[in-house]
Amino acid sequence: MESLGRHILVEFTGCDSDVMDDVQVIEEQMVEAAEHSGATIINSTFHHFSPLGVSGVIVIQESHLAIHTWPEYKYAAVDLFTCGDTVEPWVAFEHLKKAFKARNYSALEMRRGTIRLLDSALKLKDARLDTEEKVTPRFKRNIWFTDRDNYQALSLRYTGNVLFDERSAYNRIRVIETYAFGKALTSGNRLICTEKDEYHYHEMIAHPVMMACQNIERVLILGGGDGGSAREVLKHGGVKHVDLVEIDEKVVEASKNYLPFLSKAYDDERLNLIIGDALEFVENNGDVPYDLIIIDGPHSSGKPSKLYTPAFFDRCRQLLSSEGAIVVQGESPKFNEKAFKQIDQNLKQVFGVEHKFNMLFNVPTFPSGIWSFQVVMQSGKDPRDVDQAAVKLFVSQKRTRYYNYATHMAAFAMPEYVKKMLN
Repeated sequence: MESLGRHILVEFTGCDSDVMDDVQVIEEQMVEAAEHSGATIINSTFHHFSPLGVSGVIVIQESHLAIHTWPEYKYAAVDLFTCGDTVEPWVAFEHLKKAFKARNYSALEMRRGTIRLLDSALKLKDARLDTEEKVTPRFKRNIWFTDRDNYQALSLRYTGNVLFDERSAYNRIRVIETYAFGKALTSGNRLICTEKDEYHYHEMIAHPVMMACQNIERVLILGGGDGGSAREVLKHGGVKHVDLVEIDEKVVEASKNYLPFLSKAYDDERLNLIIGDALEFVENNGDVPYDLIIIDGPHSSGKPSKLYTPAFFDRCRQLLSSEGAIVVQGESPKFNEKAFKQIDQNLKQVFGVEHKFNMLFNVPTFPSGIWSFQVVMQSGKDPRDVDQAAVKLFVSQKRTRYYNYATHMAAFAMPEYVKKMLN
């Protein structure tokens, strides 16, 4: 052995841009490259960055393999640094070239720590070789899913196990296993919900308004294909029919196969699932009015979607019964202030200020941790006007985990910064 290590500096060009932006695939291929080269893996740490790009490192007993990608340029910069004679870094190079579908590359090998130059400085026997224990370290994976905009983010470490991963016409839908929050459903780079805190969201989208109205029989849910909102709505015995319109059937498929705690609502005969566009459904239906419309659309870091325009809200108004209510996924005043304010303004424009209410609540895995529902009461009733005893009985019978009388009342109490933001 003439040197302590071999260091290959690689530039892959003309790569598959989708692969270059997929932290899961890159981590898996880097792990396989290390294994094929004969390395002993100790740890992997990978992050996806906003808006594009992946950085990561595989720490091996013999040194490391590292990468950073620029998907917009179809480019990856890779370091392959190995020590000793048992690992062949060029095997790792060949594996990554194929995995990344690189059309071109450049590679430079350097010898690190030339032995003959080090001998004069080493007077003692190499104690490390003398005392090294022949123990294979445990491989720890360290992969992060990040929900973000250009200014802030929330990251969850997950195991690397992907239970469901399919692309629809609309997005890439995955179910991953996180360490802190169990199974998580994702759409693209957006977190839909997690096993450990989904009930914060789904209980609050349904129960406050339904406990205030009490006479809800027909419900329309736009979005919410995971089934969580429908699950909570159907806990109310007076509900006779629910139409759930979800545009992405892969969301429904993922939930049914891997998230039974959400998808059990699909077993209820009162639920009618419609795979289709909410815009088209609202435009083309309306023979029988709904007592409650829930707009359970995806959160966004940019402009609110077409489900939040005055024209769409006006069409929803036409579908409501005289005593009906609307609950809208209202974004976060901390994560997306612009969309939060725009939804509020559009609802007030269509329904009037006196019919509009706001709710704030906590969801630990949503960016900023604070989220909102924006509420319209067609009757003008204040949703805080509820029977405390009835709420207590409902909570006891249905065993809610987030919703109770105190969280009901607190959700409608706006901090001063939100009041000023909306006025």
